[in-house]
Amino acid sequence: MRIITGKLKGRQIETPLDLEIRPTSDRCKESMFNVIEARKGIRDAKILDLFAGTGNLGFEAISRGAAHVSSVDRSPESARMIRTGAKHFNIEHQMLFIPSDVGSFIHKGPPTSYDIIFADPPYDWPELPMLPDMLLNQGWLKDDGWFLLEHDARHIFTDDPRCVFAKPYGRTIVSIFLENPPQSEQE
Repeated sequence: MRIITGKLKGRQIETPLDLEIRPTSDRCKESMFNVIEARKGIRDAKILDLFAGTGNLGFEAISRGAAHVSSVDRSPESARMIRTGAKHFNIEHQMLFIPSDVGSFIHKGPPTSYDIIFADPPYDWPELPMLPDMLLNQGWLKDDGWFLLEHDARHIFTDDPRCVFAKPYGRTIVSIFLENPPQSEQE
């Protein structure tokens, strides 16, 4: 895996073969960030990366100008990879790793609000269908914040009025949610 663009463009992200994760593909990641940059912007954003895995999305966000990324994952190997990568890229002051089960972390309530939240849970995570309700209208997002959820076709969110975008990238579908979508975004 590599960082696609920005100040860290071309840098490789460590991905051990034996880690049981499904990193976001470069194609999907590039498309997600293109949508963010075209419609919202990422410069100086405060990001929350749930199910952070390798830190792929967080590193890309920092490379493209995000101010800070908080990465949440329960895996000690994820913690090691993200901390090592942040130090290697000299961005450790911009990245925080929170060792926690994501469900437990969310149920504690938001420590702050974020401009953008990424979530790439295992597709069979039992709480995946409730994740938008768990995060939206609970203070996790700033007023104009975005929640981007990666999921598969077993979970469809287009009937949710807060889902303003959904697009498949191979087996992965990316859905974007806003707490209070403008009427024009829903049409």
